Amino acid sequence: MPQSLARVLLHIIFSTKNRVAYFADLTIRRDLHAYLAATANHLGCQAICVGGVADHVHVVCSLGRTLSVATFVAKLKVSSNQVVRGKHLCEFSWQNGYAAFSVAESTLEAVTEYVSNQEVHHKRLTFQEEYRALLKRHNVPFDERYVWD
Repeated sequence: MPQSLARVLLHIIFSTKNRVAYFADLTIRRDLHAYLAATANHLGCQAICVGGVADHVHVVCSLGRTLSVATFVAKLKVSSNQVVRGKHLCEFSWQNGYAAFSVAESTLEAVTEYVSNQEVHHKRLTFQEEYRALLKRHNVPFDERYVWD
């Protein structure tokens, strides 16, 4: 087989350092989401949906064939960190780490709807509550002492 083909769907989440609400301004948030989508596409990882609220983002994408999840997330965070600092917030920084979950093709629509409706969702749940629930739902073991640094 001379051609390599793949469709690996991911739901990636990462937060601002100390969960500071840097993206309370909707214009800055929309710019960030558009930038993350464009960067993902540029890296060969088709952005399907980018959403979030003032203190974190969700990226749903198809991972490109040539990047690891860790490399992809690192490139997204470094690039967007530089842009946000340069255009808006000189003290901005992302939290170390991220969460990445596989997405089944059959659940892609539900996941994108979930990411698109973050504003509504977070009227009921904090980021920490959401994050814990997702980790548990996906059977990801974690130590509470290290999740929030």
